[in-house]
Amino acid sequence: MRILVINPNTTQSMTATIADAATRAAGHDTEILAVTSSMGPVSIEGYYDEAFAVPGLLMELAKAPAVGADAAVIACFDDTGLDAARALADVPVIGICEAAVSATAFIAQKFTIVTTMERSRLPLEHLVHRYGMSARCNVRAADIPVLSLEDPASNARDRLRQEIALALKQDRAEAIVLGCAGMADLTAELRAEFGVPVIDGVAAAVKQAESLVSMGLSTAKRGAYATPINKPYRGLLEAFQPERLSGTSVDGGDREVLAISIHKTTNAS
Repeated sequence: MRILVINPNTTQSMTATIADAATRAAGHDTEILAVTSSMGPVSIEGYYDEAFAVPGLLMELAKAPAVGADAAVIACFDDTGLDAARALADVPVIGICEAAVSATAFIAQKFTIVTTMERSRLPLEHLVHRYGMSARCNVRAADIPVLSLEDPASNARDRLRQEIALALKQDRAEAIVLGCAGMADLTAELRAEFGVPVIDGVAAAVKQAESLVSMGLSTAKRGAYATPINKPYRGLLEAFQPERLSGTSVDGGDREVLAISIHKTTNAS
């Protein structure tokens, strides 16, 4: 099985963190192909960034048939472009917020998502409501820029820990969901430190993608997720005309974007 894991921002180092988390979660017969968007913001913090991350995400997703992907994961906790992606793709597409929230619901009655910036908190609250978990899930922001998680000189990880402590005390949370793909490498450390389940959406999405593929399921192609109608797209978006985008191939300049390919059987330790 091959799972295409797409980082919809343009920061390659974050893709490496995501790829590691995905590979650790994957089964031994699952290959993780982690890719970085070739266009858009370096991080996704709020609605504006999210809007401009969607075109690059869809361009990478359109390559799924060419790279032999059986499923795809959108590795941004905003579930960036998830509905559009499901309409475009013929394979299951999993958003890491939906995956994390649904997985946590199996093991805790009350839980809290701890995300990065305050401007990201309300969009996540909207997603939690959409996924039917508003009565069980709170959302907190540690007020840290996404890329500060990669800076050892910042206090981002300390602020994340402080917000988790508040969630456990004030929200009476029974589990913590990490509300950013860039936090994936902290999961085991935070579980040990706080003594509660800590859920990373990348890992949850990979396992759910594996389950859907193993059951022979994919996204429904009638109604909301029907294949996009082919029609002319104008101006800068001409390349996103559905017929043209679905013919995207992997060659030339795409090699750097597709640089991280990890097979579980050769990298397990």
